[in-house]
Amino acid sequence: MVQYTLAQSPEIILTVPGKDSAKAREKAMDQLMKLMDEGKLPTELEDGFGPQQLIEVKETPTDTASDEDAITQAVQILSNLATLKLKVQESRTEAMEIRKAVDILFSDQPVTDEEMTRLKEGFKVLKNYAQANLRYQEARAKAEQARQVLDQALKSPDK
Repeated sequence: MVQYTLAQSPEIILTVPGKDSAKAREKAMDQLMKLMDEGKLPTELEDGFGPQQLIEVKETPTDTASDEDAITQAVQILSNLATLKLKVQESRTEAMEIRKAVDILFSDQPVTDEEMTRLKEGFKVLKNYAQANLRYQEARAKAEQARQVLDQALKSPDK
């Protein structure tokens, strides 16, 4: 099936079996002439209007495709959340130990070279943990909506 419309009257849809071809356009013109004869065409067409001036109506993708895209995106967001959660959990203990050691910088107690070296090496772990934790918190907020999309898609149709 192919559908045509007119630039002058886009609300008029002429449906013809087959695909876009000269023959299909001629059949659409026949339908158009019938509408004109019956007085059902809301606009006047200029002399010389021909089949080549018919505009083919392309079907828009169905909502199902966009729903499937939303589900795929929701699953990817949730997968990302799971990855970030693991990353945060794995580095949390070490980062918290380093965080406690940071307090020594603010005290008047002397610091050994060994403690300072350990602290400086730990800053990278602390930074990585803090960044991962921020990304996790952001991802968690986005994942709430993703979870709702998934829950909606998993609903039984009889409920």
